[in-house]
Amino acid sequence: MALMSLTSQPIGASAGPPHQPYRYQQRQLHEPDWRRFPGWREVTDAEWSSVQWQRAHCVKNVRQLREVVGDLVDETFFTDLERDQAERATMSMLLPPQMLNTMAPASEPGGPGSLTAAFYADPVRHYMLPVFTDRRTDWPSHPHASRDSLHEHDMWVAEGLTHRYPTKVLAELLPTCPQYCGHCTRMDLVGNSTPAVTKLKFVAKPVDRHTAMLDYLRRTPTVRDVVVSGGDVANMPWPRLETFLAGLMEIETIRDIRLATKALIGLPQHWAQPEVVEGVARVAATARARGVSLAVHTHANHANSITPAVAAAAGGLLDAGLRDVRNQGVLLDGVNADPHALLDLSFALLDGARIMPYYLYMCDMIPYAEHWRVSVATAQHLQHQIMGYLPGYATPRIVCDVPFVGKRWVHQVAGYDTERGISTWTKNYLTSIEADDPAALSRTYEYFDPIHTLPESGQEWWARNRLQPVSE
Repeated sequence: MALMSLTSQPIGASAGPPHQPYRYQQRQLHEPDWRRFPGWREVTDAEWSSVQWQRAHCVKNVRQLREVVGDLVDETFFTDLERDQAERATMSMLLPPQMLNTMAPASEPGGPGSLTAAFYADPVRHYMLPVFTDRRTDWPSHPHASRDSLHEHDMWVAEGLTHRYPTKVLAELLPTCPQYCGHCTRMDLVGNSTPAVTKLKFVAKPVDRHTAMLDYLRRTPTVRDVVVSGGDVANMPWPRLETFLAGLMEIETIRDIRLATKALIGLPQHWAQPEVVEGVARVAATARARGVSLAVHTHANHANSITPAVAAAAGGLLDAGLRDVRNQGVLLDGVNADPHALLDLSFALLDGARIMPYYLYMCDMIPYAEHWRVSVATAQHLQHQIMGYLPGYATPRIVCDVPFVGKRWVHQVAGYDTERGISTWTKNYLTSIEADDPAALSRTYEYFDPIHTLPESGQEWWARNRLQPVSE
């Protein structure tokens, strides 16, 4: 989609607009040239646009990454990456070419090692392909980090069906994705095991799990909203996904269905397939006829990920009849924890790809994630800094997903000890595990800032009161 800069001024204006902390300018989306990488020099446009080619050429290990980038990246980077995979990574490596191609997009390859610095500095690389030297060595994990930090499994009412909020459920249909983000909040279940994490496994067969989910929803009329996720629904064969969605829409009390897919960003070729677009159109038509809101929720963390291929895929879904495509990013230090980066991302989504900026989650307290996490105070500051530039309906809300509570806007904090980085939160509903707990609505729940962000006195307090991380 071609976007032109807006330079006209009102008639009679005698001076330019005042200098703003952030200067808005419409920008043209850009698809980096994948042929800059030695391993892809012969890849044709047709191959690049093929979802089969993209899936077949995903980068799953260091050897395959070397084959793509050749000697443009120094051996020190690969050694750094190998150590992280062996000692710290909670997610195995899985990068579709589309996602890898958005790393160091503006760098011109030169001689050997010419892309090394750009790779180390790249924001998309920083969360999709973490290396050991990215991670904290003082506090690699918070003492209160845990594998299932949001206790979603504790709230399963059927295998894979989390009932946390009164009117909403999360349906994890499958445990795989087309790409694995290093900070994945569902690292306990999703993806392959790594040396650091042995993943849990679903026990029941998929058809039995999906049937049990639908049975629960039929007998629970207070649920009106279903997030259909995983993993990523793009990894489910479309006929099977369409069958599950049809079953959902037969339940009269279901009014909202949201399909969660990072693949719209990392593998847009999947959502651009004619058979998938046609299937979406069928489901969207049924949803409209039954008064159900059908939307896609995707996950982009940086403007560089929003390319013409992403815009085309999102536009095709909207034209097929979806009510909306919304973005749920994650606030990550070294990636987007900067007001300009957040506004660039939001405008790229909104102007370039017709995707609604919706949420920015604070990174959850999973193992080895401290280098990504920011404090609640930083999140509050960033929320303040991005206000006023975007339409209100398109200004992303920065939220903290508080264990045993759920999403809370960062300014909803009930109490905050900034010295020790301990914030307290309250809630106004019961989760599925609290029906017999009369104190659930009156107690406060704690969330913890990264220790390295605290003043020296706070860091000393944690050093004296260190707990063994739950994950270890």
